[in-house]
Amino acid sequence: MTTPLIGAHIHGGDPIAEAQARGADLAQIFLGDPQGWKGPVVDHPDGAAGLRTAAEAAGVTLYVHSPYVINVATTNNRIRIPSRKLLQQHVSAAAEIGAAGIVVHGGHVLKDDDPEKGFDNWRKCIDGLDMPVPVLIENTAGGTSAMARGLERIERLWASVLEADGGETVGFCLDTCHAFAGGEPLPGLVERVRAITGRIDLVHANDSRDAFNSGADRHTNLGAGSLDPEELAGLVREARAPIIVETPGGAEGQGADIAWLRQQVG
Repeated sequence: MTTPLIGAHIHGGDPIAEAQARGADLAQIFLGDPQGWKGPVVDHPDGAAGLRTAAEAAGVTLYVHSPYVINVATTNNRIRIPSRKLLQQHVSAAAEIGAAGIVVHGGHVLKDDDPEKGFDNWRKCIDGLDMPVPVLIENTAGGTSAMARGLERIERLWASVLEADGGETVGFCLDTCHAFAGGEPLPGLVERVRAITGRIDLVHANDSRDAFNSGADRHTNLGAGSLDPEELAGLVREARAPIIVETPGGAEGQGADIAWLRQQVG
């Protein structure tokens, strides 16, 4: 079995240099403000083409994380329609920098809405989306109206996505903190997810600051939180997918997490 590529989410600075400082094969980045509605921005002196060339020369694979504000599931037109537009802009920008994929959260419906409306809104979104790079839907930690908290919701979401034109190309990003905090035990989780989606394209390997089924999306460094390290190690070995840590501590903290993961999967 090929050893999976391992990297980190990079906040600011030169993502290639920051990846190298962590000993990372991968760099996940935002293209602009993750909490804002402005279109994507490639912060590189030579633009998107320059970042793509630099990444290829350094042997660093790029992933993009879409803005947190995107919610294509909601019945609120003033959020859903701009979300579709912003997601398309980020998908296109991700392709320009040569990213291997773009991660997007599952979103949620309003408190009194039928969740089926949210699942169908995902189908409509994928139907109208031009996807030159894979869109990877990520499981989420909290929210009673969330589309991707827990496997029951993910199964219904995936059925809707697969009804869309191009839905078979949509991928899945499994976040370990989100799964644990969302009430899914890690042992056997890879098999349970694959039984629904048929795939795991990326793992976000994060420890959880909070307890099982807390609904809290709060990451911490591997071994410093509530996850059982042996269960986490077993999951990443079984998943056989690229791994990103979204943990604190900058180059030192993330570098230590990457080194630990390499010991587990090597």
